[in-house]
Amino acid sequence: MTKKPKVSLIVLAYNGIDLTLEVLECISKLEVDGLNVETVVVDNASKDETFEKLKDYKLSNMPFKIIRNEKNLGFAGGNNVGIIDAIERKADYIILLNNDIYFTKEIVKVVVNEVLKDKKIGLISPKMYFAKGYEFHKERYKKEDLGKVIWYAGGIIDKDNVYSSHRGVDEIDKGQYDKQEETDYASGAFVLLNSKLLKEIGLLDDKLFLYWEDADLSQRAKMAGWKVIYTSKTKLWHKVSVAAGGPGGETNDYFLTRNRLVYGFRYMPLRTKFALIRDSIRLFILGRKWQKKGVIDFYLNRLGKGSRIK
Repeated sequence: MTKKPKVSLIVLAYNGIDLTLEVLECISKLEVDGLNVETVVVDNASKDETFEKLKDYKLSNMPFKIIRNEKNLGFAGGNNVGIIDAIERKADYIILLNNDIYFTKEIVKVVVNEVLKDKKIGLISPKMYFAKGYEFHKERYKKEDLGKVIWYAGGIIDKDNVYSSHRGVDEIDKGQYDKQEETDYASGAFVLLNSKLLKEIGLLDDKLFLYWEDADLSQRAKMAGWKVIYTSKTKLWHKVSVAAGGPGGETNDYFLTRNRLVYGFRYMPLRTKFALIRDSIRLFILGRKWQKKGVIDFYLNRLGKGSRIK
């Protein structure tokens, strides 16, 4: 009898119990026949009722457990707690998923099937749309186009300036990104990770705390000979929070500024590093408050939660 692939779904939660309950409801409708699937919520020291409401929670279609962190370990460190737990219990594949998404019922089977077909896939993320009403530019679209506006159709790293972006963002899906292919980085909003990859190259870098950790892991995977894949064979919808992720937010300013410098100095050629030095001087002089702090903390090697998270 063939052994069923073991898959651990890891949902990182920091407050937002209503969102977490909604994604668990979506998980309860997943098709998981032929797979050995479980869900683990990692409560990243939430200050709301997340742990109390989930400590006795049950899923109808798979085992469920919750792990509570004593402090906020960030996106990287929080997910690593779940990843380590999954690897210790012999998970073949690990799927990290945000609590602010919903998805088609076959999504797990599709991404697992792709890695079963190609053993060199280390990370794979699906096509992602803005959830209806969460588009950055709602006024641009006709009513019938809502729910078809792309948020992620592959990741792009601008190697000259060290900026990350989503291919296809804000475009209406007309099939222009329906080819499965290698991409610069997989998105941490929903990404399948091959356990063999993680055992070889290590986990998410908790020194980054928040932002750029998916690009960093993708880059390390590529350097080790693994594939990073975007697939259009399945999809999800993301309740993108402009308040949390939009330009000018203090947390956004700090971690994107600092971690962009970390990534650039790790992986980019010398000429790009010189360009980053010039740009960091510009940001230190002309940038917003938390951009300046991000620059300072990079050069002082003050990583992890840095100056931003108390």
